[in-house]
Amino acid sequence: MAEIIDNRDRALRRAKRPPHHPPDPGVYDPPTSTDKGFIKGAWAVAGFGGRDFYVAAIPAAMARELVTRHHYSHRVVNNSYVHLGVYFRRNLAGVLSFGYALQPARAGKVVEGTGTTEYLELNRMWLADVCPRNSESMAIAYSFRYIRQVMPWIGWVQSFADERCGRWGVVYQAANFLYVGSHKSQFLFLDCDYYHDLLVTAHRTSGGRSKVIREGLDRALRLTFRQFRYVFFLKPGWRKRLRLPVLPYPKPEDGQN
Repeated sequence: MAEIIDNRDRALRRAKRPPHHPPDPGVYDPPTSTDKGFIKGAWAVAGFGGRDFYVAAIPAAMARELVTRHHYSHRVVNNSYVHLGVYFRRNLAGVLSFGYALQPARAGKVVEGTGTTEYLELNRMWLADVCPRNSESMAIAYSFRYIRQVMPWIGWVQSFADERCGRWGVVYQAANFLYVGSHKSQFLFLDCDYYHDLLVTAHRTSGGRSKVIREGLDRALRLTFRQFRYVFFLKPGWRKRLRLPVLPYPKPEDGQN
């Protein structure tokens, strides 16, 4: 009886899933071969990889727990809707979450003609130190294989490296992303934590972090950091629609770009 109820619950969730979201793969068996390939679920492709290293779809709740516990920001991005676990030797050892950008409708400013459901932003990635060297770029590559297969309408993926955390995008450089420039973002430092300046003006009636920074604004330190934008084309033909210049990869010794 419990299995019947579970199947009905999953069927209901599948029916409610937005059409641009990845399909629910259903139950799947972990790969047993070292050969790399797609991991088939009961209803759809679940992931990509081989026995010793693979990525596979995980529930949003599990991804959020991993991000909150292990990612350097300790915060989730609520509009993420593609969540992949990273498995090393059949141990869950990482997570990647993709979703909309902060301003989804502005995707066309990056790649001309892009609709809000035709691109993704890799907004959270964490891998445990137990994973071998180059695991981050491998996890990204496997994720892209999965996304191409189950979400063929996605034309490109973007991500940002945050100067505030000493990150210049080395992982994206290793994964052959294009570097298309940086922009400066305003942050506020208050009591051992950083807050984006947008929290001061957005959601004035909301609580949480917005309320904390508004109430402590007179003590907060204003800081400026760069965010480095990287783009990868899942559909190579879309590159000709890129509206930003492709630049040399930034390095810490470069100073201000």
